[in-house]
Amino acid sequence: MTIPRHPLFRSFLSCALAWAGLLACVAAGSARAVPEDDRPVVSDTGVALEKPASGAVPTLWIAGDSTVKSNAPMRGWGQDLARFFDPAKLNVVNHAIGGRSSRTFYTEGRWQRLVDEVRPGDWVVIQFGHNDVGPTDARSKFRGSVKGIGDETEQVAKPDGTVETVHSFGWYLKTYVRTAREKGANVILCSPVPHKKFDDKGKFVRGWDGWRQWIETCAAETGAIYIDLNELISRGYDRAGQAQVETFFADARTHTNEAGSLFNARALVGGLRALAGAPLDAYLSREGRAIPAAR
Repeated sequence: MTIPRHPLFRSFLSCALAWAGLLACVAAGSARAVPEDDRPVVSDTGVALEKPASGAVPTLWIAGDSTVKSNAPMRGWGQDLARFFDPAKLNVVNHAIGGRSSRTFYTEGRWQRLVDEVRPGDWVVIQFGHNDVGPTDARSKFRGSVKGIGDETEQVAKPDGTVETVHSFGWYLKTYVRTAREKGANVILCSPVPHKKFDDKGKFVRGWDGWRQWIETCAAETGAIYIDLNELISRGYDRAGQAQVETFFADARTHTNEAGSLFNARALVGGLRALAGAPLDAYLSREGRAIPAAR
């Protein structure tokens, strides 16, 4: 093809090529970027809350977000935990719901409904953080908690004209522990399950720095048990390798599928078996006893 020699045409062509190159670079960068996974606020209106199957045995209650309980193809570890316990010895009741933070699980009355059912000798396992990370206002659907574990608060205006006093992430966790322990329960605080993230050498990248330490401190201050579930799962991912871990997720980086939820549930059971005195070993099923204690 013969290119016209007119200077204006050549100038136009140069600009067009430059813009095409710029757009190609932007497109390539967008393709490499990992999108933030959708975290919808799930409605359970009309869906009955799980209840203990037997009143003659203790119950292990679970509070958490969509990484603990979700809808297919996503699945949370709380949906697979019961298979590792003998139902004749322990109920496992999962009250987790997608889209909740430590703040909204509290303000929506979900925690109160759970703790009202707790009896002496029960166990309560709590995992939040994924929806606490955002701002406290509408930008994160009014789910974010104040960052930290102190008594600081923020006043947040809501669409209905009310003003909510938002507490710190640690305040909500410590409130959960205190009220459950007042009912005679044993409480376990877990660090959040990890996002799927590998470095350029294929090494799995831990996450939740700061948050894990906050949760551990809350446990120490309230007499709760702390399980670094993030670390236990991350170690398992290290052993499994990137190719297998990629098959554990139902979306880009946050929510596991059935294989991933089962993997995470096994990691938690390993953490439970490693607790001093192994207090939950007596309730395990044969499949649960086959999981070694995490060391």
